[in-house]
Amino acid sequence: MARPDPSQNRYRILIERVFFDHWSEGATEFEFAREEIETFARELEIALPKNIGDLIYSFRFRVPLPETIAATQPVGLEWIIEGAGKARYRFRLVKITRIVPSEHLVSTAIPDATPELIRAYALDDEQALLAIVRYNRLIDTFLGLTTYSLQNHLRTTVKRVGQIEIDELYVGLDKYGCHYVIPVQAKGGKDQIGVVQTGQDLAFSAEKFPDVRCRPVAAQFMSEGIIALFELTLEDGQVKVVEERHYKLVPAAELDRNAIRSYM
Repeated sequence: MARPDPSQNRYRILIERVFFDHWSEGATEFEFAREEIETFARELEIALPKNIGDLIYSFRFRVPLPETIAATQPVGLEWIIEGAGKARYRFRLVKITRIVPSEHLVSTAIPDATPELIRAYALDDEQALLAIVRYNRLIDTFLGLTTYSLQNHLRTTVKRVGQIEIDELYVGLDKYGCHYVIPVQAKGGKDQIGVVQTGQDLAFSAEKFPDVRCRPVAAQFMSEGIIALFELTLEDGQVKVVEERHYKLVPAAELDRNAIRSYM
């Protein structure tokens, strides 16, 4: 049996302490400050990680909240943690949203332009996915725009949200000359697209690029090398899919000559 991750045990203890210090029956949202984690760590004699923000990041994007917290969720709702300003966060109940690739959507074959050296040295799923999407210009193909990667792993702050990270940021334009900003979030096979990162991407774009249309995109690895792309939006606090497409990268020699004339 695999040994539990000690950091996750202390993370769990601390996030439970923060949650139940504020939560009361019927509460739908409440805020807390990052310094509370330090206070409770001293009280409980728990050694904190050097990067305290990693504790919050873990429960926002990587691991589920402890069962004790999940047990307080009303049917059909779940707790998320979102930014609420500098070094402040908010627990908020939202409708359960699971954006997962459709198993019944046809895949479009694309000639693979990924350099072999990139595939050999990509360090993780997210890094590999972002590189594959970039080298094969899949954002252009998916959105029907001419796009350029502006920056990846962009860390910045947004008013009333706090610090955020965008996996990759593109800018683009259409045939009429209209400009777009395209924040991209990359997910491995088991990771899920969520409301928190999509909300952050939209808030960032509204603040930093107020005169440019924002089209958030999520990219996710599927089985058999297929890449799912989603254009996303937020509606009533929920992530909604504007469009979903699947792409399979193949050697040019393996393209179906009939299919490339008849794809719809």
